[in-house]
Amino acid sequence: MAKRRRSREGGLLIAVEGLDGSGKSTQIELLRRHLQLQGLAVHRSNWNSSPAVHPLIRSLKAERALTPHSFALVHAADFADRYEREIVPRLRLGVHVLCDRYVGTALARDGARGLSRDWIGRLYDFARPADITFYFRVPPEVAAARILRGRPAFSHYEAGLDLDLAVDPYESFLRFQTRVAAHYAAIADSQGCVVIDATLPMRVQQRRVRAEVRRLLERGAR
Repeated sequence: MAKRRRSREGGLLIAVEGLDGSGKSTQIELLRRHLQLQGLAVHRSNWNSSPAVHPLIRSLKAERALTPHSFALVHAADFADRYEREIVPRLRLGVHVLCDRYVGTALARDGARGLSRDWIGRLYDFARPADITFYFRVPPEVAAARILRGRPAFSHYEAGLDLDLAVDPYESFLRFQTRVAAHYAAIADSQGCVVIDATLPMRVQQRRVRAEVRRLLERGAR
């Protein structure tokens, strides 16, 4: 996550960050469709989706075999594979890449698991900063309610159950995601993210997102 600046490689790199249940994935999909309707070349890259690495992560999560350090390392490997094979080549072709989570996810989640920000940063120091990062800020209680409306339970790592914060999954989720939110707040403040109140109506959030991206595109065209 980084301060907004003009892309160095043709296409814009746009990232969204936020807690699980913040609505960021919905917002970036709405933005993707909007930009495509404007005739722009757009690609969406999702966190933890590398064909080469994601199956391993899924298996390790199912076995609950990940420590904080191994959790960080396998997700960094997934990111690196997508960055080299999926993100950079498209940027160089002038495609605008929308990232559903970027480096800020690692800084916030791994930081909430007690890992040092410097150590996490070194894992990702090859990645260029996003041209603009939106942080969708939402209280953990609201995020929890949204998640449980869509499925019956939290996942093990999503709730921070690997950290023994609480026996009850709901309480563990709130404690862990409160930690994550604190890291996100610090990142957003220090790196100039666009902070969106994710409790506002969806259309209001999307209007702000589109306005910020439009300004960035207009500056790049000049």
